[in-house]
Amino acid sequence: MQYRQLGRTGIQVSPYCLGTMMFGRIANADHDECVGMIHKAIDFGINFIDTADAYHQGESEEIVGKALKGRRDDVVLATKASLPMGDDPNRRGGSRRWLTRAVEDSLRRLQTDHIDLYQIHRLAPDTDIEETLSVLTDLMREGKVRAIGASTVPASAIVEAQWVAERRGLARFRTEQPPYSILNRSIEREVLPTCQRYGMGAMAWSPLAKGMLTGKYRKGGEQPDSLRAKYFPKAMSDEASLDAVERLIPLAENAGLSLTHMALAFVVTHPAITSALIGPRTPKQLDDLLAGAEVQLSNEILDRIDEIVPPGVDVAPLEGAAYVPPAIAQSSLRRRPLTERAAVVDSEQREN
Repeated sequence: MQYRQLGRTGIQVSPYCLGTMMFGRIANADHDECVGMIHKAIDFGINFIDTADAYHQGESEEIVGKALKGRRDDVVLATKASLPMGDDPNRRGGSRRWLTRAVEDSLRRLQTDHIDLYQIHRLAPDTDIEETLSVLTDLMREGKVRAIGASTVPASAIVEAQWVAERRGLARFRTEQPPYSILNRSIEREVLPTCQRYGMGAMAWSPLAKGMLTGKYRKGGEQPDSLRAKYFPKAMSDEASLDAVERLIPLAENAGLSLTHMALAFVVTHPAITSALIGPRTPKQLDDLLAGAEVQLSNEILDRIDEIVPPGVDVAPLEGAAYVPPAIAQSSLRRRPLTERAAVVDSEQREN
């Protein structure tokens, strides 16, 4: 395994990071099988594991905790917080009140005394970034967290967080976890260059575009009965995505590769990407993903991929998984009150 530096943290991690979103009752409820998959990944040389408190409401973290008994020092352990952990409006977000509680819950479930990389799953637009960075800094000083990062953050917010950290003397985000695949390349425009500018590591989630790049989803074919199709029906039947897949499959075949292996190799080829998150649900899927670890793509193949999906372009819809800025998510931020919308106020309105 060729290890890579995680930004400028000095931490060395594998180019594949084992994501555990599929470990838990909604996906794979067999804890023993999931533990076995984690052990197999570690034995293969993967030393980077990523989870989150929101994955199956803590069950994924519990499985990881079981798997790492006696092997905790063998891995760089990352988890995330901020997504809802119940109906209580204060059991989510980036406030000091919540994160001080959330980290303790994660430590307990993971059966460890520290987290190597603690990430904000999604920034909370109603919380001052200084509030979030302040509590994360304190958690680092207490030894509960070694490094901090965030996930799916736009370039402008990455820059703001870096500036706030510098001005206030706070710990800064060392990593970003964005969506990135052959079908989702928009982060090449600003997010990845910004990460490079600030010396941040980048771990790509959904390198297989929610499974579109496995080759199971074909144009004109019957859609597989899968979890992805259940939760992301529009994404898995998107015409533009399917058109791109039909052009990518023969490219991979002519190179003697599976589409899955070509897709993973594409992601880890980018110089700004530290690791690609692989998220197997079954041992068979893990075996297939690991089988492509030695694949490297030629410039000719990368040029053809650029022709099919141009750099900086998103073909596949992220369908609710990407960051949506408040100005887009909340119509009230784009609409003046009714009484202020006209360029000229009529006489009846003036009288009233």
